[in-house]
Amino acid sequence: MGQKTHPVGFRIGVLRKWRSTWFAPDKLVPQYVAEDRRIREYIKKNYRGAGVAEVLITRTTPERVAITLRVARPGIVIGRGGSEIEKLTAELERLVGREVKIGVQEVERPELEAPLVAQDVAFQIENRINPYRAMKETIRRVMSAGAQGVKIRISGRLGGADIARSVEMKQGRVPLQTLRADVDYGLAEAMTKYGVIGVKAWVFRGEVWSPKETREVS
Repeated sequence: MGQKTHPVGFRIGVLRKWRSTWFAPDKLVPQYVAEDRRIREYIKKNYRGAGVAEVLITRTTPERVAITLRVARPGIVIGRGGSEIEKLTAELERLVGREVKIGVQEVERPELEAPLVAQDVAFQIENRINPYRAMKETIRRVMSAGAQGVKIRISGRLGGADIARSVEMKQGRVPLQTLRADVDYGLAEAMTKYGVIGVKAWVFRGEVWSPKETREVS
């Protein structure tokens, strides 16, 4: 029976780095992990329109949390005159009870970020675009951006069907078991009147042969 593993976690230490970077005594580890989860859930829930590709968290001291947001539309996170990012900082400090510092990085090629690809398909499904058409158009854009392969799978009550099913489209190659293959993975959910439709995306961006080509987790 085939065993499945997360494409990003599978490559940590080879091509990828951890999304959370900190060290803590054993008794504080569960607390920090829970805080990291709350931070990511809050950001992804309240800033869906910004196109959040990933949230990187670093703790240099127990009293301070540094957060780096990689987003497709940084203006939505920063706001006019920095008002929105100040509001976000205050909310996160209230959420975790520590000093929070936020940095924003713009994603240069959002078509090659699997989380953004999955979010794009989910938004189209929520706007009542045919799921097959949404996947086909998204795959075309991703391949045009320079990807060597892309796979998208959607699951749920497609078109209001009584029985949920899964549909998958693929173009190019996506070598999940090759460690040197830079395969990105993303998951998103589309909220429809028939229920939740899950969207998974895999994007193969090429093979990495030297340590200098190593990329951050995305």
